[in-house]
Amino acid sequence: MGDANLSRRRFLGASAAAALGATALGACSSSTGSSAGSKSKGGKVTLEWWNITTTQPAKSIWAARAKEYEKLHPNVTIKVVPLENQAYKTKMTALIASGKLPDIFHTWGGGVLKQQIDAGLVEDIGPKTASWSSTLVPVSQQAYQFDGKTYAVPFDIGMVGFWYNKALFARAGVTTPPTTWSGYLDTVRKLKAAGITPIALAGKEEWPGMFYWAYLAMRTAGLDALKAASTSNDFSGSGFVQAGQHLKDLVDLSPFQQGVLGAGYSTPNGEAASMSNGKAAMELMGQWAPSVERTSGKGIGSDLGFFGFPAVEGGAGKVTEIFGGGGGHAVRKGAPDEALDFLKFFAEAEFDNKLVSKTGTLPVVKDSQSSLTDPNLKLVQDALNNATGFQLFLDQAYAPAVGQAVNDSVAALIAGSKSPTQVAQAITSAAKSQ
Repeated sequence: MGDANLSRRRFLGASAAAALGATALGACSSSTGSSAGSKSKGGKVTLEWWNITTTQPAKSIWAARAKEYEKLHPNVTIKVVPLENQAYKTKMTALIASGKLPDIFHTWGGGVLKQQIDAGLVEDIGPKTASWSSTLVPVSQQAYQFDGKTYAVPFDIGMVGFWYNKALFARAGVTTPPTTWSGYLDTVRKLKAAGITPIALAGKEEWPGMFYWAYLAMRTAGLDALKAASTSNDFSGSGFVQAGQHLKDLVDLSPFQQGVLGAGYSTPNGEAASMSNGKAAMELMGQWAPSVERTSGKGIGSDLGFFGFPAVEGGAGKVTEIFGGGGGHAVRKGAPDEALDFLKFFAEAEFDNKLVSKTGTLPVVKDSQSSLTDPNLKLVQDALNNATGFQLFLDQAYAPAVGQAVNDSVAALIAGSKSPTQVAQAITSAAKSQ
């Protein structure tokens, strides 16, 4: 994928690190249009569009799209404000506290978007997108839908799965990727027996380790249990404890590279570099993994393969239920109609084709799926198209403090300082304190 840093930041997403007491910023919109739901009647309109697309080529492609819209609509000026991920979160936190948001703004969906909706700051765009939302891949819209209403238009979608080195698997005598958790543990044992490091993990950054517990919770407790826990604030059920136990079974095999707890993701000698330089057999990562691997090391070319997270025997979840996330654009409450009209323009198939071919994003427009040529990314797209359930990244799906508790407690389990039961208790405690 061409925009590796953006892809990585998208998913690092919605944990709000900045305090709500940050200095409130002024109003973002300088539009002279009336509130959403009425036309600006040809008057001059300035839209402020905040996004996190700060790396090339996507940054230039996005800016050019705004210029194309302005050319077609001479009364509209789009002020593009690209911000680095952390700066974006900090400034948005201050804006939320002030009750003022940009006309169009980046969202990862989930808990943070829900907080903005509950504060009355985000427009329900469902009725106005009904005539064209059917052109979008259904799973790409789920993170932005609450109580039957839609609050954002997706521009990116993806999922987490295992990226593996076919040559190292073959050296260990593993001819096909595992389809069950017990088979996965057997694969780890075979790789170790062959003198191969089974898994690369960025233990220092916590979120990659969270992927394991989240997927295992999906497979053991099931999607319905994860959704119920988000309202009951109770993650102490047996399915969640079992998820931790399955992860502990993996950790007990010492499957990770040396120095795992101090390893970053895209840093030299980090997770992506270990994969790219052939020093580990697999990593559990999102669809952006091949691009980050290519920029982090030598690359393994056609030896790179992909397989989905395996089933857990006896669990309530299905192997067709996937874990992932993406990016979308929401519209502030009261924004002029031109804001949503621009998002429709942004979501046209010909432009999505360009994003797929030039920036490596996965298509969110159904008619753009033929633009995907990478065989591994086609496997990811097939899994998305055939998904029977979708779980947003837990550090985005839940309130920020709960998501952070998931990351922290799972990291402690991997480090050996928390038990499976203590992980479930820590997340529950954080949830109940909200």
